[in-house]
Amino acid sequence: MEIKPIAHFRSPFKSKFGIPKQAGLVAELEGEIVFEPEYRNADALRGIEGFDYLWLIWEFSANRHAAKSPVVRPPVLGGNEKVGVFATRSPFRPNNIGLSSVRLSHVEWESSRGPVIHVKGADLMDGTPIYDIKPYVVYADCHPEARSGFVDERQWYKLQVEISDTVKTFLLSQGMTEEKIGILKEVLSQDPRPHYQKDPHKVYGMPYEGMDIHFTVCNQILTVVK
Repeated sequence: MEIKPIAHFRSPFKSKFGIPKQAGLVAELEGEIVFEPEYRNADALRGIEGFDYLWLIWEFSANRHAAKSPVVRPPVLGGNEKVGVFATRSPFRPNNIGLSSVRLSHVEWESSRGPVIHVKGADLMDGTPIYDIKPYVVYADCHPEARSGFVDERQWYKLQVEISDTVKTFLLSQGMTEEKIGILKEVLSQDPRPHYQKDPHKVYGMPYEGMDIHFTVCNQILTVVK
């Protein structure tokens, strides 16, 4: 089967670094689905606003190397334990296909880019190819009592995020709103560092909203330094 993108995703993340590890972890994180010219037809979206959530089928397009190992090291296990690739949501898979459930915010029906779907809570990088969109249906897709394997056994702790008044003033001067700064703090609280990086003196850089956010992490406290 040959497939091609029907759309591409637009988000604040220009690289993989810092993207939430799962959809929905940063609920208010905004993104857009911009269709390819041949799919910019409002009829293809007729009825979509009746759904609160959508499934996106997309490509891990930033992966530079083909997956060769049958096992991976999930971050939730600290990056030290191996489990089978098909028992994880690792981006390094035989086929680079991603699946995410996102919240439908609204549809911008008339724009220079055709109909644009605005969503929240996505875990996609800017420019990610999207191959299909399907509605999330509660009676078939929701399983609240389901087990989640090794994920149930490990608790994910958020970091405390500190942004100084000086840095906050700069962010506001660059056009970020208080709401967007709050979303940035929620993104950072998910601990963007690679699982093998624990140096409290290391300064990390994360592209976000056209800026480079530099931070350190020490004793579960993330501090934005510039």
